[in-house]
Amino acid sequence: MSSTDTAVAALGTRVRERLARLRPGATVGELTTLPGGHSGLTYSVPVGEVSYVVKAVPPGQRAVGRNDVLRQARVLSALAGSAVPVPGVAVVDDAQPAWFAMEFAAGQAVEPVLDEPEVPMGTARARMLGIASVLRRLHETDLRTPGLDAPEPLHAARELERWSRTLHAVPAELRPGGEELLTRLADDVPDALAPVLLHGDFRLGNVLCVGDRATAVVDWEIWSVGDPRIDLGWFLLFADHRNFPQLGRAVPGLPTEAELLDAYADGGPALPTMDWFRALGRMKMAAIMGHNLRRHREGKHHDPDQERLPPTIAAMIRTARELLG
Repeated sequence: MSSTDTAVAALGTRVRERLARLRPGATVGELTTLPGGHSGLTYSVPVGEVSYVVKAVPPGQRAVGRNDVLRQARVLSALAGSAVPVPGVAVVDDAQPAWFAMEFAAGQAVEPVLDEPEVPMGTARARMLGIASVLRRLHETDLRTPGLDAPEPLHAARELERWSRTLHAVPAELRPGGEELLTRLADDVPDALAPVLLHGDFRLGNVLCVGDRATAVVDWEIWSVGDPRIDLGWFLLFADHRNFPQLGRAVPGLPTEAELLDAYADGGPALPTMDWFRALGRMKMAAIMGHNLRRHREGKHHDPDQERLPPTIAAMIRTARELLG
């Protein structure tokens, strides 16, 4: 047995012991890897008639960044019982490698313009409008909420710096015009709005839904505090397939950007200067795609769409530049 297998087996023992104490008399099953995760280790485990999701720090890695599962547990615990639907945290174990268990939330998380299976038009529309309201409620969270321990605000300039590092890790031939875009973004950073709680990757693909109703916002790996338009600009990106050249598909009936902004505002004033944040979102997506392509070429990441990614990255950078005028 490899050292990794041994570490995972040890994690399984720890998890089963704690969950057995949580639900005395219930049979605790084996940990099963959940597909689709992009950070840490994610498992499901049945305990009697209920199931839990376990997130753990990978063996041999530090609990930092996306692997800081205790930080994820902290924001979920702080939001428990709030107007933002999140899975309930059941167990937190800070002994290294750290892990936590949360309730297995029912629902489907599908990005209409990108993912399979296709969702009925009316359902996709209702979900997108509904989670615009969820995003507003998230941004209305009191940053003094007990247990949140909110970090220092991540304003727009720091968010740009964060993702420019990722874009710079992409081979230069895959990001023509990228430097020009970064310069134009850096030269025109808008004034900051009052900081709010940010999810960091808020979109339908990270919200579990049953029918039209959102049941849980998941994947909190990069939550932070900052300008609400950082979340909103990213969310709006996924409402239009044209933002994903060669990858997205048209979904008739999806809400327009104006409808989503109205649903988010809920009668309040519109947020100013959204163009900069739309361009930032496209740059961020190009950086992520390019990073994944580079990892694929290095044999670290499998992406069946890799042959289509280079023109997609270039097109997203180009459209972001055009948006800034």
